Amino acid sequence: MVGRLNPPVRRSRPLVQPEPQTGGTDNGEDETLTQAKTTKFGILKSRTHAVTAAAALAFLAGLTGPAAAAFADAPTTAASTTVQHSTVTGTATTVKKVDNPKPATPAKPATWANTAPGAKDLFTKGTAGGQSSFGIGAEEMKNARSIVETGQKLGLQPRAWVIALSTAMQESKLKNLGDLGAANDHDSLGLFQQRPASGWGSPEEINNPVYAATAFYKGLTGIGGWQNMSVTDAAQAVQVSAYPDAYAQWEKQAGDIISGLYGYGPYAQLAHQAK
Repeated sequence: MVGRLNPPVRRSRPLVQPEPQTGGTDNGEDETLTQAKTTKFGILKSRTHAVTAAAALAFLAGLTGPAAAAFADAPTTAASTTVQHSTVTGTATTVKKVDNPKPATPAKPATWANTAPGAKDLFTKGTAGGQSSFGIGAEEMKNARSIVETGQKLGLQPRAWVIALSTAMQESKLKNLGDLGAANDHDSLGLFQQRPASGWGSPEEINNPVYAATAFYKGLTGIGGWQNMSVTDAAQAVQVSAYPDAYAQWEKQAGDIISGLYGYGPYAQLAHQAK
């Protein structure tokens, strides 16, 4: 029996033809070339880092030209001096930070306690004719100061101080009067001759200059339109005196006393001594 023949095996060509060998190059040479490229890349990378570090150091050391102008308004902290050491050049560079300016202290609001009033503030209606004056000393000036400072603390305008001083000048000549016995006008006491029987307070309270002035100012500010009244009308509305026309004669001297408390005018020296 004739045996069955196996079909011939066809060998196909390789899809990629191997490149012919040209010489004696081996894997050792390829590795050497790769290492050389890696070394060269490492050198370039190191140089790049060095340049970057040098640029950063130059930035810290101080900007010039347009760059400095661009950062001129940048906020800074407290003033200090820093020494930067360059790893590239091996030199030390001093970097001085600019002081951050302190914020401006806001100005205090103007008040009559720190602003001297002028004539238009004191005499809003002008002064009446027939002005008078009398001599005052340290006691009278201290009492006048109490009256004015009380008005300031109450937030009242200089015109109110003039009215109050003119009233006290007429009623007591700026003396804190106690019980004068037979010479006393009923039970009137203190700078404004206020009467306990009329509800002004106890004798002890009325003889306290600050209390007496406060009571007068409360009575004054309770009158509608007092700011536009003459001294005569305003004082009389509070005091209800038998002699209403007597208050206005002291208006000019009252203004001079107030000016003295601010350090100018004929009573400046006395006001300074009578603090």
